[in-house]
Amino acid sequence: MLHGKRVALTPFMPADITPQYVGWLNDPQVVRLSNQRFRRHDEASCAAYLRTFEGSDNRFFSIRLRESGQAIGTATAYFSRHHGTVDCGILLGAPATWGKGLGQDAWDTLTGWCAEQPGIRKVTAGTLDCNTGMLRLMERSGLKLEATRKAQELVNGQPHDILLFARFTGH
Repeated sequence: MLHGKRVALTPFMPADITPQYVGWLNDPQVVRLSNQRFRRHDEASCAAYLRTFEGSDNRFFSIRLRESGQAIGTATAYFSRHHGTVDCGILLGAPATWGKGLGQDAWDTLTGWCAEQPGIRKVTAGTLDCNTGMLRLMERSGLKLEATRKAQELVNGQPHDILLFARFTGH
């Protein structure tokens, strides 16, 4: 378990595949800037995704409020040990928690833990240029813009850049 100031990141378990979690993935507002918006999710698809983490270095976390234990989102860390890198992602599924600093707490907890892992020299993440919330999270956590994939994806029929961010760990 990873402890932030107000959130905890716990390993995502089969019991975390709840109607609430599946609902987040099927909520157009929650996934409006994620490629998850192109899929319909159910318990089976979520269980299949969870199984992809078995036997790998990659991590899938449930983001929970420390006070109540309530699940509010998920976070991922995809490790490439050969290259000493880890690519991070986050989804706050509960819209009522948006704009309260909980995403920043979860993101800082995740990326800080990743940066401390042996052999990891670089933490990376990417987002669409129109995802202002995610851009703020990355910038506040010390990740710097590294590259732009111009007009890479369409949102509501309009092309948007994917912005790639990174922070070297000093290892």
